[in-house]
Amino acid sequence: MPPEPETAAEHFARTGRDAVTYARQVARTAKARYERRRGENAELAKQFGKGRLAGGETAPTPAVLRNAAKRFRAGAGLPVPALPPAADLVPLRPEPVSRRPRVGDDDEDFSQSRIMSRGD
Repeated sequence: MPPEPETAAEHFARTGRDAVTYARQVARTAKARYERRRGENAELAKQFGKGRLAGGETAPTPAVLRNAAKRFRAGAGLPVPALPPAADLVPLRPEPVSRRPRVGDDDEDFSQSRIMSRGD
């Protein structure tokens, strides 16, 4: 004997339960994704604060990759903002100033480290 067909009220109630179940599943997934991203962002903020973001790398993204990304966004109909050149976005770190080495004791150097390291 075939199963009895579902009444409209039963079908409506089942559809509502299925929708609630699906909505809860989507909400759990979104919350898990949010928490993961939040943790990743907190770690990035911590690294940025310590000056170690991306291993201290300050070189701009190569032009080939930037142009490919720009073409992809334009092809997908996404907004492509006009950004300043990469050199303006990532300031270069100044080269460390090297000090001239001391030639002898005739140079007047009264720094604390020099006084403490003499072995006289």
